[in-house]
Amino acid sequence: MSPSDFADHGEFAPLADGLGDPADPGNRPARLAVGVVGTGRVGPALGAALQLAGHTVVAASGVSTASRRRAETLLPGVRIVTPPQVLAAADLVLLTVPDDALADLVTGLAATGAVRPGQLLVHTSGAHGVAVLEPATRAGALPLALHPAMTFTGTSVDLARLAGCPFGVTAPEELRPVAEALVVEMGGEPEWVPEHVRPMYHTALAHGANHLVTLVAQAMELLRTAGVAEPGRMLGPLLGAALDNSLRSGDAALTGPVARGDAGTVRRHLAQLSTVSPDIPAAYRAMARATAQRALANGTIDETSAAALLDVLNEEKQ
Repeated sequence: MSPSDFADHGEFAPLADGLGDPADPGNRPARLAVGVVGTGRVGPALGAALQLAGHTVVAASGVSTASRRRAETLLPGVRIVTPPQVLAAADLVLLTVPDDALADLVTGLAATGAVRPGQLLVHTSGAHGVAVLEPATRAGALPLALHPAMTFTGTSVDLARLAGCPFGVTAPEELRPVAEALVVEMGGEPEWVPEHVRPMYHTALAHGANHLVTLVAQAMELLRTAGVAEPGRMLGPLLGAALDNSLRSGDAALTGPVARGDAGTVRRHLAQLSTVSPDIPAAYRAMARATAQRALANGTIDETSAAALLDVLNEEKQ
């Protein structure tokens, strides 16, 4: 079986009845020649995962010295060529470029005739569904959006982290079994994300993961200011427990001065923060304000306590 079995001049074949459960090894896609366009942190890791599943990475493209080194490390012996040459060599192409570069890349590849009918074209952008692949779809490509909900290092560590990693999957319904089977082969867990909610899906992940990094970095900075030599060691158990509790219980896991309605403690925190860089007090006020509003909504604090907290948070900086 080859990708051309899935489509005829751009029209999808009826796959849903033919493949069944993607976790069943008998329903996995045929062995494919894989190409990687964009050898940043994500592409080489996913290419290596597909190789471990029995596919063959035949070509990759990368511009910077760092990206080429990543390809050499995770995909040793794979040719580094131009994006059109990658498409010419591959049955399945991973487009692992930044979100804002994806549309122009797809348009350019389609315009130059690089896209072949029946070719599986997979992008890994969380921000986009399959609509961004429309120029290639018109040329006969089979569009899949497979977004691993994980941060990548660009090293072999990523392969182990892919085990059980959720993937946001968006595809035409006829290609859903193929998309989910590929995710399973990479060690991931497919989570179906309809096209129209893809922006909200990505917003949620970015808000949680990216802002968590900033929050932790700020907390570490404050602990260093307080004289703690190894802030990561101190924060690790606390933040690990807080994350686990919040994933299990949501807002009910909230503890601390806002959950207790301790406006005086919050005022003292703000006084301390006035001595540090301006981004941390602003972040503290914004998060404490949002926390107070959620605590009020779920009944953790009453209206009087919430009003007192918000009054403190709305005070002008001293």
